[in-house]
Amino acid sequence: MALTRTPDQTLTDQLAERFSERIRTRLLPAGARLPSVRACARQQGVSAYTVVAAYDKLLAQGLVEARRQRGFFVRDLLQKPVLTRDEEGLDVTTFPVPHSPSARPVSPLGAVPIRTSGSRINATTLIRGMFHHASDKPQPGCGVLPVEWLEEARFMPAAVRKVTNLETLRAGSLSYGEPMGDTGLRAVLARRLGDINITAGPEQIMTTVGATHALDIVSRTMLKAGDPVMVEEPGWSVEFARLDALGMRVLPVPRGPDGPDLEVMARYCETYAPKLFVSVSVLHNPTGYSLSPGSAHQILQLAERFNFYVVEDDTYGHIAPQHATRLSSLDGLKRTIYVNGFAKILAPNWRIGYIAAPEDLVERLLDTKLLSTLTTPSILEKALALCIEKGQLRRHSERMRLRIAEARARSVQLALKAGCTFAAEPAGMFGWVETGVDTDMLTQRMLDEGYLIAPGALFHATRQPCTLMRINFANTQDPNFWRAWKRVVAESKNTG
Repeated sequence: MALTRTPDQTLTDQLAERFSERIRTRLLPAGARLPSVRACARQQGVSAYTVVAAYDKLLAQGLVEARRQRGFFVRDLLQKPVLTRDEEGLDVTTFPVPHSPSARPVSPLGAVPIRTSGSRINATTLIRGMFHHASDKPQPGCGVLPVEWLEEARFMPAAVRKVTNLETLRAGSLSYGEPMGDTGLRAVLARRLGDINITAGPEQIMTTVGATHALDIVSRTMLKAGDPVMVEEPGWSVEFARLDALGMRVLPVPRGPDGPDLEVMARYCETYAPKLFVSVSVLHNPTGYSLSPGSAHQILQLAERFNFYVVEDDTYGHIAPQHATRLSSLDGLKRTIYVNGFAKILAPNWRIGYIAAPEDLVERLLDTKLLSTLTTPSILEKALALCIEKGQLRRHSERMRLRIAEARARSVQLALKAGCTFAAEPAGMFGWVETGVDTDMLTQRMLDEGYLIAPGALFHATRQPCTLMRINFANTQDPNFWRAWKRVVAESKNTG
């Protein structure tokens, strides 16, 4: 999407507007460095004078700040200006400098960092990217399956029609419904959990408005401001930010092929006595790793020894083998709390999730749910129960698993051909790709090409330079993306 001179808008205005939009929508997050004047001029095919003028407009709008001998950086729009006086006694408005990645704080554990509020910036960028349509091209950084794939679940509208007869619609719409969730759905979910060797009665299951809501209910119930909680890193930025916003002390645990770093977990336990550990056991996002039985046993031993609960987020379990190791299966829901949802496999806007918890925690979790949403929409829950009972969800999941595997094979070949490697063995829906270049900087260049990528910095508790990126295998089968990627990488290396 090259800049083009028009009678109505100069190249300077167009360039300033392009950066302004990305800053205001947080696609360029606070603290991000704009390309150097020379690099930007070459990338956009304009003169250095045009870039300087555009950057000056951004400065005047308060969107960026200039740092001596370092360049232009996006200002944190949430920070309040500070009124100071210069050497001549004149009033000057300044803004606090955003957190610098190079100044990342380190915990007493040595090389293990403690999160800062940068996690909120990461999460905002990731979430806003979910709603940002860079173009009509497949988006590599997208976190959901393509619309045309999800449209194959034609049984869903039929199920909704079936459960919305006049009597059911009246009963489901004119009252709050059941606080724990639809009785029929909870019974069906109990049987479904039994298929993956998790024993939970309907009375231990509570429905939620998606898996994210389920995680929020658990953390609000089990934690109070200032409590330490362990979270895998790399991991889901939204989880880092949620806990950070609640005032929790987030302790990032490095995630490896077999599971979390157990030595780091043990040291955290000895030093901070965390209350929770949040884990994606199966097809971890973004690496695709799945927990090994040995690691699972050691995690549960740590939980018993140091008295913390494990929150198991099984969001990607629908596309995983049934025999995959799950902590809740081994533990029997004693020190584990199981969370899942259906947005990834069915439809992003079908916000139905659920919690399976130890019996002695259920009432506390229900109290928190009542304070946040009162109840959950029973009409959609009844429709989902029908889809599960008829085996439609299972067959749909199997089809999606095969399609993802085919897409993964093609995407891996294209990525390798483009000069990338994989930091983790490709598995599941996402690939964790090593590019050899700063993917934060390349995100903006790829937006110019109409592609939204997910740079590796988004998946760390504190934003810092990273050469990794997460790709959605379903959306990276187009050779045109990889050709554009290869060209942009080459250009970035030439411009330094």
